[in-house]
Amino acid sequence: MKTWKQTGVLCLAVLLAFGAFAGCGKHQKENTGYTMFYLNKQKTKIVSQSYEPTASDTTDLIEEFINQMSEETDDVDYQKIFPDNVQIERYEYTDHQLYLYFNKAYSDIPVTEEVLCRGAVVHDMMQIPDVEGVSFYVNNLPLMDVNGKEVGILTNDSFVENPGEKINNIQEANLTLYFASSAGDGLVRETQHVYYSSNTSIEKLIMERLLDGPKSSNARSAIPENTDLISVSVMDGVCLVNLGDGFLTQNFEIKEDVIIYSIVDSLTELDTINTVQIAVNGKTNITYREKMSLSEHYKRDLDLVTEEGDDVEVVQKQEKEGILDSGQ
Repeated sequence: MKTWKQTGVLCLAVLLAFGAFAGCGKHQKENTGYTMFYLNKQKTKIVSQSYEPTASDTTDLIEEFINQMSEETDDVDYQKIFPDNVQIERYEYTDHQLYLYFNKAYSDIPVTEEVLCRGAVVHDMMQIPDVEGVSFYVNNLPLMDVNGKEVGILTNDSFVENPGEKINNIQEANLTLYFASSAGDGLVRETQHVYYSSNTSIEKLIMERLLDGPKSSNARSAIPENTDLISVSVMDGVCLVNLGDGFLTQNFEIKEDVIIYSIVDSLTELDTINTVQIAVNGKTNITYREKMSLSEHYKRDLDLVTEEGDDVEVVQKQEKEGILDSGQ
């Protein structure tokens, strides 16, 4: 067992997600260069810069990468992964597994930010030859997920991510979405056959379709107008949806539980999602209206579904342009 203690403070910073990760798998380039991952200034996604390490063997690279994660990037639009009070106090590397021991301050990172923080660290470390998995410990205890279960060993495949910015190809999916009824006191189930970019995660696509509103004449958008989707990410069966301040706009024509379950029931149609937590600008210590706490992890509940909507076909605007541009 080898341990290592920093002489300075290891700084880091975070947010949800799931935004988009800039690349996946092993990131070592053909010129033996590497990539260092950061967060953008808005804390909405992980971004990357090329990096040339001075070390060559596995343990020296681990120490260099830990040090590098505490350094500011020269890009003004990027920032370090963790807040200043978070430290990696030591590490262990054995049997191709890397164990990172964080101080207690790591547990204070908001849940919607911690997912991206975790992903950036794993993507950094999984580039190193012979590192086959990364485990997180906080205050000498295994990191727990929002359901109280150990996170365990992580790899790049542990994270749902968008692989890039360009449209690679067009995919199609049948989405079951839930919108508000005309009276605003129930949910209308609508099926959308959607053509979309392969770069868009399915949970992000669902949120975009909810924000765009229904096609059925007996339905209306449940989510308040001018609500921005900051990020959406999935970890351990929990979908974290981070919305802008517009979500707090009061529209008393629509019941608050209809608004919440429009999102929850639509996302939990996916097999990969068991519960949904909603945040506003990364904050979950909010009571929506008078009774819906955003600190809760909401499970699927179809009791509010009162009507059936239409089956419609939708081509996302950007994907449609991609099809036309490619001559299809």
